[in-house]
Amino acid sequence: MIPRRVLLLISLIASAASCFLLGVLHARREAPTGAASGANVEAIRAEVRRELQRNDIGDGVAPAGTAGVGRSNRGPNPRNPGREKMVAEIKQELTSEMGLLPLQLLRARRSSFVELYSTDNFDKTNYGTAGYLGHGYFITVKHAVVALNGEDDRQTRKIAAIKIVYSGKEIPARLVDAGDADVEVHNGDWAIIKTRDLDLPSLRVDTSFPYEFADPIFRLGNDYSKGIILSTGYVGQKTSNGLVTCLTDGHPGVSGGGVLDQSGDLVGIPIGRMQGDYRFSFILPLRAEMLRKVPSFDQAEPRAVAAELP
Repeated sequence: MIPRRVLLLISLIASAASCFLLGVLHARREAPTGAASGANVEAIRAEVRRELQRNDIGDGVAPAGTAGVGRSNRGPNPRNPGREKMVAEIKQELTSEMGLLPLQLLRARRSSFVELYSTDNFDKTNYGTAGYLGHGYFITVKHAVVALNGEDDRQTRKIAAIKIVYSGKEIPARLVDAGDADVEVHNGDWAIIKTRDLDLPSLRVDTSFPYEFADPIFRLGNDYSKGIILSTGYVGQKTSNGLVTCLTDGHPGVSGGGVLDQSGDLVGIPIGRMQGDYRFSFILPLRAEMLRKVPSFDQAEPRAVAAELP
């Protein structure tokens, strides 16, 4: 008889040989599949490369984050001519619906306004805003430069000095013309003051702005005497005394500032607010008579005033 140990050894050798043969057969069977998979991967890679070349992605766009900007100088993509038109239409729609103004234009208009300060004979100082019309002339509110009725000390109070701040320096000014207001928030609450000729961009004026309800507008003023600050808002209702309500900040100091339309033209001046509500203010629309003492303005063509800003 064959010893039991020998039988066990023979069984182990036979099992090992069987496993080896099965592994070889499996490898041979899988080899074509693996080769096909590799070929498929290479085909996909080649297709991606062709697609990238076809769309000129390599030339037109620099690697960047999600907010990256393309640096191609090749002009509009000839394969997608409608894209530039679509972008232009979207920008125009945003400008129309949301009242957006180019940042460069807002900066230019902001430099046309100055801080205004007046001191009375009791050494009390008031502050406001004035907009530059050219040749040393500014437009502002009357109550900032003239002591009006309705004040406790109206019998004796007088404005002793008017100054504007230009390049960090105080420049003296004098009153040239004013409306017929004897109280604040009145359609005659306007004034023209004059300094020496200054190197400031002149505002372009439009006295024909219609003030349609919900028209977007921009207000620039010496907000809380912290400098000229921009605020946006919308036209409200026209009042019986010739003013216009506006949904924009009416903080102290903005009186005499500028109300601009979407073209950046000066169309009015903020003159007051609803008592106790700083979000609801009053606008005085510009009229030709306000410019009667300003020689640089042609009354026959109120829009053809100072030179255009670059």
